[in-house]
Amino acid sequence: MTARIRANPKYQELRRKRNTFGWTLTLAMMVVYYGYIALIAWNKPFLSQPIGAGVTTLGVPIGMGVIIFTVLITGFYVRRANSEYDALTRAILEEEVK
Repeated sequence: MTARIRANPKYQELRRKRNTFGWTLTLAMMVVYYGYIALIAWNKPFLSQPIGAGVTTLGVPIGMGVIIFTVLITGFYVRRANSEYDALTRAILEEEVK
């Protein structure tokens, strides 16, 4: 049965779509995360600029933005997986498990 599922064109489509989307989100996350780390490493004066008259610096909201971005792309992946990928998985199983 495993061989039949792997040979199914819908399974190949599912793998291709899921891998492409996963790697795209991985690349986006790495750019955001390592971009922030690069700012910490090479441009501390930029991140240490105070915001307004308080003690909060520009690095704090940017760091929070990295965390929020992580939550958003995770939610985006889960939403797509629950709709598109689960539908493809159901279609594959309906065809192959008879």
